[in-house]
Amino acid sequence: MLKNAYLKRVYDDTVQNNPAQPEFLQAVGEVFESLETYVAARPELEKAGIMERLVEPDRMVTFRVAWEDDQGRVRVNRGYRVQFSSAIGPYKGGLRFHPSVNASIIKFLGFEQVFKNSLTSLPLGGAKGGSNFDPKGKSDGEVMRFCQSFMTELHRHIGARCDVPAGDIGVGGREIGFLFGQYKRLQNQFNGVLTGKGLRFGGSLARTEATGYGLLYFTQEMLRHLKNDSVAGKTIVISGSGNVAIYAVEKAQALGGKVIAMSDSQGYIHDPAGIRLDVVKQIKEVERGRIRTYAERVSGAEYHEGCRGIWSLPCDLALPCATQNELDLEGAKLLVANGVQLVAEGANMPSTAEAASYFQANGVLFGPAKAANAGGVATSGLEMSQNSIRRNWSFEEVDAKLHDIMVNIFRQAAEAAEACGVPGDLIVGANVAGFRKVADAMLSEGVY
Repeated sequence: MLKNAYLKRVYDDTVQNNPAQPEFLQAVGEVFESLETYVAARPELEKAGIMERLVEPDRMVTFRVAWEDDQGRVRVNRGYRVQFSSAIGPYKGGLRFHPSVNASIIKFLGFEQVFKNSLTSLPLGGAKGGSNFDPKGKSDGEVMRFCQSFMTELHRHIGARCDVPAGDIGVGGREIGFLFGQYKRLQNQFNGVLTGKGLRFGGSLARTEATGYGLLYFTQEMLRHLKNDSVAGKTIVISGSGNVAIYAVEKAQALGGKVIAMSDSQGYIHDPAGIRLDVVKQIKEVERGRIRTYAERVSGAEYHEGCRGIWSLPCDLALPCATQNELDLEGAKLLVANGVQLVAEGANMPSTAEAASYFQANGVLFGPAKAANAGGVATSGLEMSQNSIRRNWSFEEVDAKLHDIMVNIFRQAAEAAEACGVPGDLIVGANVAGFRKVADAMLSEGVY
């Protein structure tokens, strides 16, 4: 419940103006709650209408995407791009292709992206986009035709100095390649308009690994700074089995942790001996199969239907890396009862507000998504830099820069939390640290 009159008024107006958009309203409410003390101390923010301007995107484009399947049938999906803020740099945010995509989800992701990008200390604004198209089960030809139709509309609204999309759920290297090819065809330009590109046409080493690696760099810094501890020797549960989860497992194992579980939308696997990442990569990256197959190939591993049961497994660290609101209050209670020490979010807003509050109330370290999963967009920013100077950095160079960015994000959040009188509360710290940079830029640039 908001106590600050200004924030409550803006939130109530946002609810009235955005009916039936629960994910977006959830994100706005959580940010507003954590900003109450900071906003109350800065009356100039209300005079300048900063909060009203932040919750209303600069623009949102919705468009039809018509494409032809392999049987010659015309199919129609809906596409989106929301450009929330360019106060500190060109719009930046991924594209998500998934049946669940709607206006509410795209707006929640774009709103969160504003503060996440600010935390990286790179000059990046916030945006997001996508479609309710599902690439699973589609041929390469069908995916190509969809991507070409999608970009035929999207190209009007993006550009290397305007808006630079990247990948997200359902948009990997294959999709980015098709999208980039169509953009070149339409614009007759080869530039850094998309990130997550292939290495042969402007991509960056370590971009594939970035979000998962960054999550573990942030987790390691949390443990080091707040508990004088490390990932080494910890038992870890990681939900999801996409790009973020796979490379979170890889880095967790490299740091000496033992990952015992992963999941997908249908269920989860439990391998008490420790996840064999080579098997997971074969199933998910090569075969594009289901995680249940792991239990058929690895002795001692079990598969369980339903992905929420993964939080019933005892662990030291829990890293939700699948999708929004996957970890609810029931899951949080199971984790706390089983002795979890730290939860860090690898997906976008994977914990409900009730779950996050329960963790904090029970002394569990909690790393919010806008800080903990910023490694992907940070490395996208590094890809943009490489495109601009027409050179490529080595994997080690990019990885070192990513590590430094994630450590700096933790420090920003920790210092802001301390300044707000709530040491260790990284939800407040991350929101305040991300917000103040954007708000100060908006105040300097005048009303627009």
